[in-house]
Amino acid sequence: MNLTDGTVQSFRWVWRGRPIEAVYEELGSGAPVLLLPAFSTVSSREEMRPLASRLALSGFACTLVDWPGFGSSTRGRLDYGPDCYLHFLGDFAAATMPIGAAVVAAGHASGYALRLGHQRPGLWRRIALLAPTWRGPLPTVMGPHPKIYAAMRTLVGAPIIGEALYRVNTHSRVIAMMYRRHVYAEASRITPRFVMNKRGHARRPGARFASAAFVTGALDPLSDRSGFQALLAPPPAPTFILCGESTPPKSKAEMAAIPSSREVRVQWVAGSLGLYEEEAESIVGIIAAFLAESG
Repeated sequence: MNLTDGTVQSFRWVWRGRPIEAVYEELGSGAPVLLLPAFSTVSSREEMRPLASRLALSGFACTLVDWPGFGSSTRGRLDYGPDCYLHFLGDFAAATMPIGAAVVAAGHASGYALRLGHQRPGLWRRIALLAPTWRGPLPTVMGPHPKIYAAMRTLVGAPIIGEALYRVNTHSRVIAMMYRRHVYAEASRITPRFVMNKRGHARRPGARFASAAFVTGALDPLSDRSGFQALLAPPPAPTFILCGESTPPKSKAEMAAIPSSREVRVQWVAGSLGLYEEEAESIVGIIAAFLAESG
């Protein structure tokens, strides 16, 4: 079997009495690496596969997972929030990854990987954060309005009107616009086929609940910038951070505020919030070199 042919499996998990089936994929052999996709309306482990398939060819055993509520994992009504995802990540890592594995986390997954690393010293040997974020789209644009965002989640969760509103916001044109404005730096890569694939993830039954939680900030792993920075002072393991030069201004300002240190290296590269997918070919070499370092 080719190293880049993944083996798909299911991780059965229970959250507050609700059974969850989380889908994950393993490919390659060698040093173990867990790759965590960013949260988004179209989030799936597929976004990490271009990077994972190249890491597999460089001597790494890669594990990619769909978060509960996203990708091919169980969706629908669930008490989505930081407690849910931190517990899930901890249980999933304990069941599938050896102690001392590396983790590559994108977007909001960065905060969860750091928090778990502090809770369980020695869990991660190396941490790579790709376009790290800690604040959801609406709080980033509009600021903190928790009551309004809670009402929006309730509206989106309503049986008929909620589904209708969600379908409008996951129209192909809306997805393409968001990718051009915020996620990819090169618009020519956002083809009709690309958009249809992303919409397929967004339109799976029950998808609107986790998506609404992310967009309104209910999945934010930290409450403010200082909280995120505190996780890096010091980090639970040597950390390498890649940030996209074309990142939208407000998110870029948060990344620019990340302090570098002996344990935290920050590097700016081509790309935007989706650099881990768009720029996988150009960044895999520096990520592989960092993960292979000893000490």
